[in-house]
Amino acid sequence: MAVSFGLAPHPAAAETVTIATLGDSLTAGFGLADEDAFPARLETALQEAGIAARVVNGGVSGDTTAGGLARLDWVLADDPDLVIVELGANDGLRGLDPAKTFDNLDAILTRLREEDIVAVLAGMFAPPNLGSEYSKAFNGVFPELADRHNVEFYPFFLEGVAAQPSLNQSDGMHPNAAGVEVIVAGILPHIRVALEQLDGS
Repeated sequence: MAVSFGLAPHPAAAETVTIATLGDSLTAGFGLADEDAFPARLETALQEAGIAARVVNGGVSGDTTAGGLARLDWVLADDPDLVIVELGANDGLRGLDPAKTFDNLDAILTRLREEDIVAVLAGMFAPPNLGSEYSKAFNGVFPELADRHNVEFYPFFLEGVAAQPSLNQSDGMHPNAAGVEVIVAGILPHIRVALEQLDGS
């Protein structure tokens, strides 16, 4: 079934924009065909909305925020106009220090700003088994960074998908094709807001 987002064409529709996903398995498309992965489905959704876009899959399964920072040059080699930063899930799964997660993401967002690249930050929540103190520190990383860098913020990348068996693969952690469509529908309005910054620059 086709998903309609009810969005008007973007004013910069005639110009192709390059969007890169700096992420982990959730954007890499773990367990999915390439055409069902988040970058491909987002590119299709943008084109259906009248936005000429190329979405580069810069997701690496298992990546942490430290890994994302280490390979930032690789992602930027595609000369993106906009980068979706979707990292942190593996930091949380491994119980890594939220302060390190903050520092890594802060460095990524600082570099993007210095390169005049628009960013969209996707948030993540800590696994509940790590306790309330850890969860409070980890979950607070993302909104604080969004405020600090004044970037468009999607609070939870798996909004509407997490803990929904029908939208996840058998491991219960990675979205299936239907789950990816839900993610795309949720984040797409934020992508459009961020793209408006390109029009104004």
